[in-house]
Formats: sequence, structure tokens, C-alpha cells
Amino acid sequence: MSPVWDPQQYLRFDDERSRPFFDLTGRVQASAPRLVADLGCGPGQLTAALARRWPDADVQGIDSSAEMISAASQHAAEGPGRLSFTCADVRDWKPDRPADVIVSNALLQWVPGHRDLLPEWAAALAPGGWLAFQVPGNSDQPSHVIMRELAASPRWRAALDGVELNRQALDPAEYVDLLGRAGCAVDAWETTYLHILPGEDPVLEWYKGTGLRPVLTALDPDQAAEFLAEYGPRIRAAYPRQPYGTVLPFRRVFVVARRA
Repeated sequence: MSPVWDPQQYLRFDDERSRPFFDLTGRVQASAPRLVADLGCGPGQLTAALARRWPDADVQGIDSSAEMISAASQHAAEGPGRLSFTCADVRDWKPDRPADVIVSNALLQWVPGHRDLLPEWAAALAPGGWLAFQVPGNSDQPSHVIMRELAASPRWRAALDGVELNRQALDPAEYVDLLGRAGCAVDAWETTYLHILPGEDPVLEWYKGTGLRPVLTALDPDQAAEFLAEYGPRIRAAYPRQPYGTVLPFRRVFVVARRA
């Protein structure tokens, strides 16, 4: 079952979630692109930022979540330039002409076999076009270890059998090799952000908007509340609140590739 997304929950930490997007797209040096695609655009506020940066481009946001596209539609109505949003699976996306910029921000961890998709995206670029994406790399962190342990426990094993949790990033060197072989000049790096989150249970609230979505979608409301009641105390112990907030280390892998 695909996760049902909640744009409002996702945007609770909009500043922290947006920062990697701007760190990524800041390395894209396209001067006057004609077609810009944001694959996995979510609620659309960052796609609108691309439209403000390149107001003469056709900027297209693609996402498989009807909830996210519904939220994004307000940016199409109010936004600058030629901005549009479409509900579709990015695995089926084909541009109607070569793209000058393809951006994908924190999407590919949800796509099975995403390494097979990247050469297709590179081939969809115009000569000199740019492909830029970032993927979380936190599978070894308590947030994910605890989630997997609970999902595999006797209490939850049957209810969550077959539920696909996100898959995380490859090693940066693997992306360099993959896209280098596809004819691109590649810049890859990784960063671990130390997000200092305010409020009560902020790490729990963070993952309710992302990594926990497949679990919460698969359970009925009472079961979901019970799962969170087990997950929450363990997360609070793993990420203790400090006088200045709760520190969430978050590793991300970044790749910017330019087609020859």
C-alpha cells in the first residue's frame, strides 16, 4: 500500500526540510532553462521557488500523491512564471521535449530500484542539462532502527507484513559511477545536518510526516495510535530534549550531474 501523505504534517518543519533543497539547487548553474521538472514535488512550495528563479521557464511539478498535488495547486494559481503540477508516478514520467533541469528532492528513497531510473533521467536531459537530487541516508539511525524493530515484532509483524519502508541513499561514489557512465560530469557529496527542533516530541512529529507514513497508512487509527505509543517513548530516549531543543542528526547524499 502506498503511503497517504499529509501536506500539513510534512510542512511542520518546512525550514529544515527546505534547506537541503536550496543547498542542492544552488549548485545548478543553468542560466536560461526552458523546461524545468521537479520530480516528487510534494506540496509545491519549492517548485514555486524554481519558477521564481527561472521565470521564463516551463516549470513542472510531478508527484504521485493526490494530497500533495492538491496542496501544490495553490502555487500554480498564485505562482510566478509558467508553473504547473501533475499527479503521476515519476517512474512513468517522460518530458515532451528534452529537459534543461531535473530536480528531485528527497524522493528516490521511496522508489524501488531507483538506480535504474537515474540513467533514464540523464538521457531525458538536453545537451548541457542538469540533473540534481538528494536522498536521505539514515537507515542506521535510531529513528529507523526502532521503526524496523517494532514492525518486525510479534505485535506488529502480521499487520505490517509487506509494508515497504523507505530505502535510503546509495553511497555517493555509486552515483558518481552510475551517472559518469551515462555521460555526465558528476559532483556528489554528503552532509549531516544537525536540526535543532522545538516543541514536544519533535522527532516523532518529524517522522509522522515522512518515514512513518507507510506504517500509519497500513494501520487503522486505533492501531496507529498504539504503534506511536510504543515508538514515541523509545524515540524520546534516543533523542533527548535539551534546554535549547531536540537535536536530530540527519544525513543526506547530494548529486548534481551535467550532461555533456
